[in-house]
Amino acid sequence: MNALATAESATFGHGLNPAQLQAATFCRQDEVSDATIRGVAAGPLLIVAGAGTGKTNTLAHRVAFLLLQRVAPERIALLTFTRRAAREMLQRAERIARAALRESSRSPFHPNATRMLWSGTFHSIGNRLLREYAHVVGLDPSFSVIDRGDSADLIDLKRHELGFSKQTKRFPRKDTCIAIYSHRVNTRCTLAQSLESNYPWCAEWRDELSQLFRAYVQAKQVQQLLDYDDLLLYWHLLTQEPSVARHLGERFEHVLVDEYQDTNTLQAEILLAMKPDGSGLCVVGDDAQAIYSFRAAAVENILEFPMRFTPPAQIITLDRNYRSLQPILDAANVLMSEGARQYQKQLHSEQPSAQKPWYVTVEDDRNQSLYIVEQVLEKREQGTPLKQQAILMRSSHHSDVLEVELVRRNIPYVKYGGLKFLEAAHVKDVLALLRWIDNPRNRLAGFRTLQLLPGIGPAIADRCLNA
Repeated sequence: MNALATAESATFGHGLNPAQLQAATFCRQDEVSDATIRGVAAGPLLIVAGAGTGKTNTLAHRVAFLLLQRVAPERIALLTFTRRAAREMLQRAERIARAALRESSRSPFHPNATRMLWSGTFHSIGNRLLREYAHVVGLDPSFSVIDRGDSADLIDLKRHELGFSKQTKRFPRKDTCIAIYSHRVNTRCTLAQSLESNYPWCAEWRDELSQLFRAYVQAKQVQQLLDYDDLLLYWHLLTQEPSVARHLGERFEHVLVDEYQDTNTLQAEILLAMKPDGSGLCVVGDDAQAIYSFRAAAVENILEFPMRFTPPAQIITLDRNYRSLQPILDAANVLMSEGARQYQKQLHSEQPSAQKPWYVTVEDDRNQSLYIVEQVLEKREQGTPLKQQAILMRSSHHSDVLEVELVRRNIPYVKYGGLKFLEAAHVKDVLALLRWIDNPRNRLAGFRTLQLLPGIGPAIADRCLNA
């Protein structure tokens, strides 16, 4: 029986191209006919999704397909890199599934099905699992989770206590220290290797950093704190117990992973421990969009994924672009073809254009800003309002020089991006107070809260906590 036919609806899959539909309904054909009893059996699947090829829509259809085949929602895990992405995918999946059921003779699935899925980031899923299996790895299930900023503050506290902040030669700052620690954890390499590969200017402090990290780990254990890296570390530790790994693999019949090119070594090892044969494992990503190696992401995870299994994982490539004009894709295809190790793909669009993109070289940031501003003014004179012009940049701080030039020319603009709400200092101050009230042993929260009082700095705050 055809996999799509089991959806019993012409609505399901409407608007998907053949490759997207194949990915959304991928399963072992010999078991689909009895899907209402057995669910959907599927081996490992890699969806190579080029930029703008409808990846989110395809993955949402995949989730909807599994729900329509009566896979229990609590046996589906959807791992994304942001909570927002997970929410968007589940909302789409629910709309797709309900639209298909309106034309089906089947009874509806559970009204809260999409809320029963295990969906979210690796860290949020790890948090839920660890509270449930805390006893296996020696954790108290009431542990507190600290974010990246709090982790840096705790490192800074230990740095101060150990006297490293008073060195005559400047010791690495707290953000650098926590970045080194995180890189070492997520790449599964030694401190020496992390320093050599990514932080050579800090290599002379290796012994001190090692001492600092031991103090940091001990402080977390005493205060029952887990940072984001710990959530992955302890989840990984869970999967090292064969019976637990097997139980988790059976518990989640289907595991879907978004942006797989951005996963790190630790995350890949967790997935492979849970799904050693790849059953029900579907990963989506694009090796050409792997840009987070500085955050310990390993592009090898997606490049080597098919050969991790016997037989190798099925590969489905999405190469029809819905976002760009063909001349832009032609330029991108040429650039991508130069890669030594990659999944070959030629992005194509049904939006032709006679206008080709321009490639402009400039001497420096200053000249780049001058060129951009001149182009903005020229387009305005040609009839394009400022509100219809956009300037894209890789990260927020890249706009600094440009913003100065825009102000100098009296060109009004709106900037999107910057600090997240929870990263703003005043918000973190309020949260620190609430966390200290909730957990008086949370030394980190107390350290930050005390410094809000007039006349109290790090040294006095430290003495207060030790009193």
